[in-house]
Amino acid sequence: MIDWAKGGEFSPMTRSFPLPTLGRRPLIAGLLLFVAIIAALLLARSPIAQVEGDRGIAAIAGSSDVEVSGIKVDARGDNAQDARENGWREAQKKAWAQLKGPSLPDNQISSLVSAVVIEHEQIGPRRYIATLGVIFDRSRAARYLGGEAQKSRSAPMLLVPVTISGGTELIYERRNPWQRAWAEFNPGNSRIDYVRPSGAGGDSLLMTFGQTTRRSRTWWRNVLDEFEAGDVLVPIARLTYQYPGGPVKGEFTARYGPDNSYLDSFTLEAANPGELPKMLNQAVRKFDGIFEAALAGGKLKPDSTLSVGLSGTDPALQRLIEIGRAVEARENAARAAAAAEARGEAPPVIEVPTATPTAAAVVNSYVVQFASPDAGSIDATLAAVRSTSGVRGAATSSLAIGGTSVMRVSYGGSLAELAAALRARGFNVNQGSNALAISR
Repeated sequence: MIDWAKGGEFSPMTRSFPLPTLGRRPLIAGLLLFVAIIAALLLARSPIAQVEGDRGIAAIAGSSDVEVSGIKVDARGDNAQDARENGWREAQKKAWAQLKGPSLPDNQISSLVSAVVIEHEQIGPRRYIATLGVIFDRSRAARYLGGEAQKSRSAPMLLVPVTISGGTELIYERRNPWQRAWAEFNPGNSRIDYVRPSGAGGDSLLMTFGQTTRRSRTWWRNVLDEFEAGDVLVPIARLTYQYPGGPVKGEFTARYGPDNSYLDSFTLEAANPGELPKMLNQAVRKFDGIFEAALAGGKLKPDSTLSVGLSGTDPALQRLIEIGRAVEARENAARAAAAAEARGEAPPVIEVPTATPTAAAVVNSYVVQFASPDAGSIDATLAAVRSTSGVRGAATSSLAIGGTSVMRVSYGGSLAELAAALRARGFNVNQGSNALAISR
């Protein structure tokens, strides 16, 4: 009775049932769909990733005050605080002497000082050794310094600091020591009117190393118009690290203009990476001297090919268009007269337009102060001013997060008209002699 259950047809050990399998085509299609979704997400995020992050360094020293840096002092006192105060007084006297100011009492020299910059200091119980910088308020010190405060300055020059290191070219893609050195530089005593972008937001996309090699005036007009600059300066720092923790060699080249024209070059060396900021600060001062010499030699004149009428069309181009239209109208009138003569009719009277000279719109530049508690308020204020009727451009010339920043506004009208236009935009406006202060 048991043998039938062990037959070959019913043996559970040999009977098998096939499982369903997934075809190769649906599997490949699913994988391709998954890859496409991931790629779309990455592409959608990439433009944001290129500008996000805390990469900007705003210029922290943008006043017109007179600065003297690199003053070494070695002072003593009854205690550490007394020694430090004696060192600061000594630095103020040395800085005043470097400016060739007249002999003044110590307390009067101190009244002219607006700030003391600590470059390096060592504080002991009764001794103070330091390297300091002293900043004098120009409005108070100008009467003692004579004509030094009245030197003519250059046109606004856009600064594009390039760092070349390890085979890469860097401008504003990330924070770097060369950008910081220029941000900390105080150009108040310089004849060059530097326009120093912070590098935040879209600055890293607008200004890249590739932009410095472009010759297209159209590209450069767009960039310079964004920052209200007349031309461009390109200080290049090529840094070579000999070995980890070892000397850093810097090869510096000064270039300018849309054609990347060469000005001068020099080399410096830092003993180790810790000395790199000091070397870069020294290089910034040397660059400023090179640019000032080029200005005195007539090399830093704004390129005329970059000057475009702010009224919307280049006046020279507008003149050519009008001449072309007048010539075309005359040719049409001549053809119509010939056809009428062939038919025995009187020639038609056709009014031929004449090319009239186009008067260029007068655009003035005004200084506008505004409160800047954070970066968002700066962007919002700039956007509102730029969209004001009659404003041709607006760019910050001095940034102070948490304080009062300054912008330079190009406006086709008088200062009173600009004030009225800003009031219409909802600003509270206080008008001075040649400047405005606005707030919400």
